[in-house]
Amino acid sequence: MAQAINRYRADLRDFRFLFFEQFDLPAVLGKEPYAEWGVEECDMVLDEVYRFVCEVTGPLNSSGDAQGCRLENGRVMTPDGFKDAWDKLFEAGWRTIAAPSRWGGQDAPTMLGSFVEEMLCGANTAFTMYTGLTLSAAELILEFGTEEQKKKYVPKMLSGEWTGTMCLTEPHAGSDVGSASSGATRNDDGTYNVQGTKIFISGGDNDLGKNVIHLVLARIEGAEPGTKGLSLFIVPRVRINEDGSLGEENDVTVPSIEHKMGINGSATCVMNFGDEGKCLGEVVGGVEHQGIRQMFHMMNAARIGVGIQGLAVAAASYLSALDYARERKQGASVKQFKDANAPRVPILDHPNIRRDLLEMKARVEGVRALIMKLSNHGDRLRATQGKDDESEAYHKGQIDLLTPLVKAYGTDAAFEVSSSAIQVHGGHGYLRDYPVEQYCRDSKIFQIYEGTNFIQSMDLVSRKLGQGGGANTQAFLTDIQSFINENKDTPELSGAIKHLQAAHEAVATSVAQLTGWFKGGKLEHIPLAAEPFLRIMSELAVGWLLLDQASIALRKLPETSKTHPDHAFYTGKKFSALYFANNVLSTLPSRVQHLSAIDTLPVEIPDEAFAAA
Repeated sequence: MAQAINRYRADLRDFRFLFFEQFDLPAVLGKEPYAEWGVEECDMVLDEVYRFVCEVTGPLNSSGDAQGCRLENGRVMTPDGFKDAWDKLFEAGWRTIAAPSRWGGQDAPTMLGSFVEEMLCGANTAFTMYTGLTLSAAELILEFGTEEQKKKYVPKMLSGEWTGTMCLTEPHAGSDVGSASSGATRNDDGTYNVQGTKIFISGGDNDLGKNVIHLVLARIEGAEPGTKGLSLFIVPRVRINEDGSLGEENDVTVPSIEHKMGINGSATCVMNFGDEGKCLGEVVGGVEHQGIRQMFHMMNAARIGVGIQGLAVAAASYLSALDYARERKQGASVKQFKDANAPRVPILDHPNIRRDLLEMKARVEGVRALIMKLSNHGDRLRATQGKDDESEAYHKGQIDLLTPLVKAYGTDAAFEVSSSAIQVHGGHGYLRDYPVEQYCRDSKIFQIYEGTNFIQSMDLVSRKLGQGGGANTQAFLTDIQSFINENKDTPELSGAIKHLQAAHEAVATSVAQLTGWFKGGKLEHIPLAAEPFLRIMSELAVGWLLLDQASIALRKLPETSKTHPDHAFYTGKKFSALYFANNVLSTLPSRVQHLSAIDTLPVEIPDEAFAAA
């Protein structure tokens, strides 16, 4: 079994830059709903959570991957150390820091909660999945449940006494949720008998809590077909007595767990409900046929969480590669390549390695800024709800628009950056002696679950771009144009700003093109263009946010001593932005042009022409 050694590192200086310099978190601190939070409290949390993950969960990452989960007598056993780490995490309160204080949380800003989640995921993704799903399930019950349901389930889920899951996928249905065949029949006492099989259920069973609260999509007998006929049920693994104590088993079983490419410490279960006809559930909120609407609230939060997972693993991969490049000596400097006696230099001296690392740095910092922008909208939404309708609509609209970008682009970054990190390590990166091979294996699933990245792209182009009559998209483009107008005369950024302007115009053109295809009935074009468009739009957003960081850094550099660590930090911000502008933003106009001249060969090729076999 792998030795319990922490290999996780985080760049807390970048966290603080986003908090206090780019997104002005102090503007919402000390006021409702964050009245109990100030700069010092947020600062302390960053340090303490980092210490916690390095000491408690980080050391279990490789050992949990090597050991994996196992099924014993119908119950899932998590890797050694997970249960102890679970208890310590909830005792410390870090995982529920942004949850409502009424239910056991601490009412922290979303931005702070996102940074906590990044560190937890980066240190041990598989372990943190149990906590993430539990929190998401509890939040759904808080949003849609009856008062009785909230009191019955939420406190024990947020305390870690019980865990939670989301049960959508079925063997025959996959992402086609509307064809789900799990069923439910009404009982005279208001409960329902639930029956069916679900697959790919993360954390479907475990030994971390005393009960597992499943949220299960099923169709009540007689309901209409498709998604409109689905209802969402709360189904505990163990029934709950009227006094809150645990009763008898609820006919929920785990016939098997999946053996996977990565996240081996997270149990991915096949779940059977009601094999013996004795599985009781209650419909969420007491309202039938609202399952999809309710579940998608949870899924949207989960999609943001998966984007944070992607960022966390990408960031850990980058810092691991950077450490290796500083330490590993191989080859002479390119300036002395003909000299057989030249000293070996750290591979960080080699231009191609420096390029790869700068690309990883820009990608990680850009995705982190994108996630923090979304989180910042969330904090400001909570602060303005019920007070300013226009501001509320703006922040809500930007959250909706950015969610598919965060999920898809953030998770693409995880797999691509971790793959690049292996390349920097060379042959050593392919070995378990270094963490990057696990990061790469763990990260692949991020592009698939909670809606594949293709599904995210279709959500973006078919729903999100046109929301509010296109107002959300227009507000996004207007914000970027305002930044361009304010910074185009900055000498050190002028060339990069021109790339941003051209990219901005290209994306606006592409939005119009997609709209034209919809209106013109060229629907087969949309699936072919959706994924490339999502990436293009994501890179426009990331390029903008990186250049915003560079503009801040350029203002700070003259007043920062060259011997102070912040001088190197701010210089790095400038280089990240310029690199991304020169090498990514500059390509967007030609890529949009290529996208407009859509290649329909994939839909024209005959099925039998794919292979003769």
